[in-house]
Amino acid sequence: CVKFVKGKTGDDEVFQHGSGTNVSVQAKPSPPLVSGPEQRAGPGQPVPFTCTTGGFFPEKIGVKWFKNNNPVGGQPPQVTEWRMKTYNMSSTATVTVQKGDVRSRLICEVQHSTLPAPLRGSFQLSRALRVPPSVEVRAEPSPAELNKTVTFTCLVKEFYPANVSVSWLENGIEIKVDNVSRPSELPQGLFQLRSQVEVQAMEEKNGSTITCRVVHDAQAPANHSAVLWISSSAQ
Repeated sequence: CVKFVKGKTGDDEVFQHGSGTNVSVQAKPSPPLVSGPEQRAGPGQPVPFTCTTGGFFPEKIGVKWFKNNNPVGGQPPQVTEWRMKTYNMSSTATVTVQKGDVRSRLICEVQHSTLPAPLRGSFQLSRALRVPPSVEVRAEPSPAELNKTVTFTCLVKEFYPANVSVSWLENGIEIKVDNVSRPSELPQGLFQLRSQVEVQAMEEKNGSTITCRVVHDAQAPANHSAVLWISSSAQ
């Protein structure tokens, strides 16, 4: 508080003033937002993630990263001044994604003096993960008797995401398949698929290559083959 009086010149002069009041402004950080890569990564690949929050004051802020409940190392938070003397924060952590991470969560925990408890933001690692399938082709029976039916089975195992298509080829020429198989989910969140095609064991087909072509999540096709063998005793 300041009190003024009229001076000899007619101007206001300070007569007395108090000790003043310290005003402390505090602002809570916004809920943290965790963002990941634009493209999926395969098992064993390092993937960067970013955690952002803003609008807080004072400047000091703490960040911790967790994969599920396990601590993950992250870069020190980068704090920048924003409008009206508040601050924004960005922190980066790199995580090596694994085949078993379909159900895993990456968590960013923010600690600030204005918060009674830390704020958390999360990212489902399945959104950043691509697990290519393992593929096996079987022919039953093999060798086959002449003019009998041979069933070729394509086992497409443990892949993620579920986006997959399977087609069959005989010596490079596509075979029409009536029953379209759909993926089924495994307990750990991965998928599997079983596709079958029947081929008549005619003499001229002996030694033919039957191919299962798998396209997973818009990636390049992968071809896996088996050979149609007809037993010599049946010829």
